Amino acid sequence: MEDESEIYDGIRAQFPLSFGKQTKSQTPLEQIHNSTRRTSTAAGAGEGKGPSSSALSSSAVTNKRNNDKPFPSLSSSSKAWLQSLKNPNPNRDINAVVDSIKSGTEQDDDVVIGPPRPKVDSDSKEDEEDDMIGPPRPPVRDDPEVEEDEVGPLIGPPRPPSGSVESDSEDELDDEEDDGDQYRIPLSNEIVLKGHTKVVAALAVDNSGSRVLSGSYDYTVRMYDFQGMNAQLQSFRQLEPYEGHQVRSLSWSPTSDRFLCVTGSAQAKIYDRDGLTLGEFVKGDMYIRDLKNTKGHISGLTCGEWHPKAKEKILTSSEDGSLRIWDVNDFKSQKQVIKPKLSRPGRVPVTTCGWDREGKCIVGGIGDGSIQIWNIKSGWGSRPDILIAGGHSDEITGIKFSSDGRTLLSRSFEGSLKVWDLRQAKEPLRVFDDLPNHYAQTNVVFSPDEQLFLTGTSVEKDSTTGGLLCFYDRVKLELVSRVGISPTCSVVQCAWHPRLNQVLATVGDKHQGGTHILYDPTISERGALVCVARAPRKKSVDDFQIEPVIHNPHALPLFRDQPSRKRQREKILKDPLKSHKPELPITGPGHGGRVGSTKGSLLTQYLLKQGGLIKETWMDEDPREAILKYADVAEKDPKFIAPAYAQTQPEPVFAKSDSEDEDK
Repeated sequence: MEDESEIYDGIRAQFPLSFGKQTKSQTPLEQIHNSTRRTSTAAGAGEGKGPSSSALSSSAVTNKRNNDKPFPSLSSSSKAWLQSLKNPNPNRDINAVVDSIKSGTEQDDDVVIGPPRPKVDSDSKEDEEDDMIGPPRPPVRDDPEVEEDEVGPLIGPPRPPSGSVESDSEDELDDEEDDGDQYRIPLSNEIVLKGHTKVVAALAVDNSGSRVLSGSYDYTVRMYDFQGMNAQLQSFRQLEPYEGHQVRSLSWSPTSDRFLCVTGSAQAKIYDRDGLTLGEFVKGDMYIRDLKNTKGHISGLTCGEWHPKAKEKILTSSEDGSLRIWDVNDFKSQKQVIKPKLSRPGRVPVTTCGWDREGKCIVGGIGDGSIQIWNIKSGWGSRPDILIAGGHSDEITGIKFSSDGRTLLSRSFEGSLKVWDLRQAKEPLRVFDDLPNHYAQTNVVFSPDEQLFLTGTSVEKDSTTGGLLCFYDRVKLELVSRVGISPTCSVVQCAWHPRLNQVLATVGDKHQGGTHILYDPTISERGALVCVARAPRKKSVDDFQIEPVIHNPHALPLFRDQPSRKRQREKILKDPLKSHKPELPITGPGHGGRVGSTKGSLLTQYLLKQGGLIKETWMDEDPREAILKYADVAEKDPKFIAPAYAQTQPEPVFAKSDSEDEDK
């Protein structure tokens, strides 16, 4: 037996590993990514408003041209060569082919071996239809008389046709395509993380790009994991930090082991990576006038951000008009209180805040439209180092430092985006208008290489364009492209992750909310590419679970389990009301001990009474005589009170009537 097993093992080793195994059919990646591919109409939803909005995004241009062939395919000559190898002509004599090549004469050519011969005669077009082995020769472009059809497919992009009407539009599309290739914006495909019932106003992606947090006005935070998520794109955990308070900001720690959750309440919360609560900061005393003497915020929070380098520091801003720096190890008191400089005394809310890249500067957006920056140094206080008074005419919703700390971006309710040079901060470098904003969490961010910066727009009441994502060049300070994200929902938060090279945008309105992830299979990595290609697991017999039955005989009747039907029937038979014999129909008034009040309950009785066949005589009887009619029966057979006094009851003596004496 051992010799036979060794023989079989040796034979099995001669076959490939996949021989005889039933492999599961998998959907190819090309088909999967084609299902998530963005359409040109969705990408170009921003056209129709001015010269800047008429430009399509670079991905829309590439999608429009490569919609039919999104991935590179074989050329026609390569396909013909493969076809000739798969289906060779058995009647073809290879020696005859070689002899014909040597002699220079041609026979019934089906396959040409070697490089193709140069064309001498333009009339012989039969050679063009022959299948060629090997790649085609490069065309001779110096000769203007040689046409493309004669020399085969051209190498490189095709030349624009001369004198065509569409040449100008094609040149514009080529320029935009070059811009898209230059900036490498991943916009070709799109997936949506759903689950929220209102607008998603907070977004955070960890440094590794494996987990995404989204907070909404529906008071919940949803956690998504790309590594454990399948194509159904469902969150693995849902949190509600504070009941009845909107989630306004989320921020990961530098090590991505914890995250900060800022809601409309006065207390921020810290969670670990799996969504378990680690603690919440203390609330201050609202009856103390001086904010520096309180141990925490006394009004609702507006924004919060973790320190980019130190994993113990956290910055928060509040409607009470202060910024506070916290230590994660001490939840009972803040580390530093910052009061912004105001033009007049009072409390003006701080609407947004943020750190620079190194964590050496703090910026705050004040409710009066001013921007104030503090440098963290020894002995620093609440006096700002840089004050931009009147930076915006309305509240500031988003603010962002560049990596070098020289450029500052600010977004406001007034529908504008301003670029500031902090070395000369009196006037902005550029102001971008026509960016409607209706949400206090609309932000602005940089691309990973900081060549671009992007922000979202809100949907106006009478506007035909939906929520857009606008990309701007940092050096040229001009609009690069506008990408339509949702036709009915506003774009609030946006992010461009450097490792994944994917763009995330949160949208929503009063009825729905979600997070759109834009990616490109050729230049993006992991993230959405991992979960989209993972099919949901099929249910098996092992997944079936019987619901446990809990018997609680001493529970209240409202929560008690219903007994079996047999016991219910036995209990009903013992009940005198439920087991009572049904009453007989009334045949006339007074019959069976019952009097009909509706002239009989049956149609027959009603008709008989109307016809006079049933006569009611009780209406004509004397009540006294009707009662005395049963006097003899009551005396002989008493039923109620009389039997108890049967032995001792005296004979009743009635008084005689005085009417006779009166008559006399």
